[in-house]
Amino acid sequence: MRPEQVPDYRSRLLACWRGKAVGGTLGQTFEGLEGPLDADFYHPVPSGMVPNDDLDLQVLYACVLAADQQPAVGRMQLAQAWADHVRFPWNEYGVGMRNLAEGLLPPQTGSYDNWFTCGEGAAIRSELWACLAPGDPDLAAAYAYEDACFDHAGDGIVAAQLLARMEALAFVEHDTGARGIERILDLALAATDPESGIAHVVRDVRSWHAEGMDWRAVRERVVHAYAGDDFTDVRPNTGFVVLGLLAGRDFSERILITNNCGFDTDSTTASVGALLAILDPSSIPQRWLDPIGDDLVLNPEIRGITAPPTIAAFADLVSELRERIGGAPPTRGALESRSAPRGLAVTRAWVSTDRESWQGRDLTGLPPQGAALPDFGVPGEPIELPGTWVRMPRADFVSPIQLLTYPLDGRGSEHIRLVVNCTEHLRVWLDGECLFGSQGSQYLFPSPHSTPLGQFVDIDLPPGPHELTLAIRRPPRHRDAAEWVVAVAERPSMLWVPFALRATTTPIGS
Repeated sequence: MRPEQVPDYRSRLLACWRGKAVGGTLGQTFEGLEGPLDADFYHPVPSGMVPNDDLDLQVLYACVLAADQQPAVGRMQLAQAWADHVRFPWNEYGVGMRNLAEGLLPPQTGSYDNWFTCGEGAAIRSELWACLAPGDPDLAAAYAYEDACFDHAGDGIVAAQLLARMEALAFVEHDTGARGIERILDLALAATDPESGIAHVVRDVRSWHAEGMDWRAVRERVVHAYAGDDFTDVRPNTGFVVLGLLAGRDFSERILITNNCGFDTDSTTASVGALLAILDPSSIPQRWLDPIGDDLVLNPEIRGITAPPTIAAFADLVSELRERIGGAPPTRGALESRSAPRGLAVTRAWVSTDRESWQGRDLTGLPPQGAALPDFGVPGEPIELPGTWVRMPRADFVSPIQLLTYPLDGRGSEHIRLVVNCTEHLRVWLDGECLFGSQGSQYLFPSPHSTPLGQFVDIDLPPGPHELTLAIRRPPRHRDAAEWVVAVAERPSMLWVPFALRATTTPIGS
C-alpha cells in the first residue's frame, strides 16, 4: 500500500519516531533492572532526546538506503552498513560484526556461534520496515528478516517480524482502543510460526490477561516461564510489550506498565511507544514530548553519516524513501546455502588431578603439544570445537578436568579484554602463566562489555601468536552440561577481535 493510500500516513510516521524516542528515553534509566518497578515518569527528566541504539540503527539504515540511486532493502547492503558505520560492541551486535569480519555472510552472521541469537537487537529495529511498508505486514516482515538475520536467528528474527507486522497493521487500523490492538495481535500472530517461543509467550500473555489477572501477576508468570540469564532475551521482553498494550488504558499507562516490568526496558518501552503512536498520533501527551524536543541525537558509535537534524526531518527522509522503494520486495544478494563455517581448532587433554592442584599452577614446563603431560600421562589431541561458544554434556567428560589449549593472536590489538564465561570451576593461563581462576558462574552473559565478575581479565598482549589454556572441571552430577564462551575484544571499544582464536585469517565461510 502506497503512503498516499494510508490515512494520515505522514502524521502517523512522525508520531512513530516521537513515540519511539519517548519510550526509549523513559526506559534507559531502568534498563537491566529485574522489576517490577514503580516509575511514573522520566527519571531523570531529560532536557532533550536521549540517544538510543534502537533508533540510531534505523536512522543509519534509512540514510544508507537513501544514498543509493535505486534503493532496495537487502541483507548485504544492511550488513555493509554495519561494517562501515557501527561501533556498538554489545551482545549480538558484536558477534554479528565479528562473523562478518571473519568472512561469513547473512544469515550465517546471525546464526553461527552466537549466544545472543534471541536478543532484543532486531526487534527494536522493526519500525523502519513498517514505515516503508505501511498496511502491508507481509512486506514489512520480509524487510525485517533481511535486517534481523545479520545478528539473530530463531526467535530473535521471529520477534522482529511480529513487531514489524503489528506496526504495519497499525498504520491502517481505525480502532485505537483495545479492540484495535486485539485485532492487530490476531492478524500478526496468525502469520507467526505457532511453535516459536514468541508465539507461545504472546498467546500466554493474552490468555493470562483475559483471566483478569493484574499486570504484575502476569509479569511474574512471564518471568517464571520465559526468563533466563539474558535480560535482553526477546521472549520475556515481547511478553512485556504485549502486556503493556493489553493492560493499559492509554499511552501513558501502557508505556509505564511495560517499563515497570523491567528487563530490557528501553527497548520494550520504545516498541510500545512507537506502535501506539502509529495507531493514534494524538495519543502521546504533551508532557512526554516537551522534555524530548525535536532534535535528532545519535550515539557517537554511529559514524560516517550525516543524519537529519530533527525527528521531523527524519520522518521526511523515510517518507521519501518509501516513495522511491515503491513497495519492491527485498533483494537477497547472498545465497542461503553456503558452506558450513569451520569451528575452532584446539588441543585437548584429559586430566584426573584434583582441581586444587591447579590453583596458580605454572604451565610453562609442559612439553610440546601432542606429548604426554608430566604427572598425568595423557597426551594432548587436536580437536575442533564448534566455535567460541561450547555446550558440552557432562557425559562427554571422560575425566574430572578438561585441559584445552587455543591459539591466540591479537591481530594488531595490543590492549585486549580476555573473557572466559564458564559455568564450571575454571583456570586460565596465557603462555603457561596463570591469569585467573573462577569457581564458575551460573550466570552466563558472554558480552565483553558486561561479562560476570571474575571471568575476564584486561591485559596488554605482545604481538604475535600465543597459547591460551583452560582447565574446565566436569560439572557436578546435578548439572547435565558445561557451557563456556571465550571472547577476545579490543579495549576500549570492546569489539571482538576477528580471527583472534584462529591460527590463520582464512575466511571461516570459505
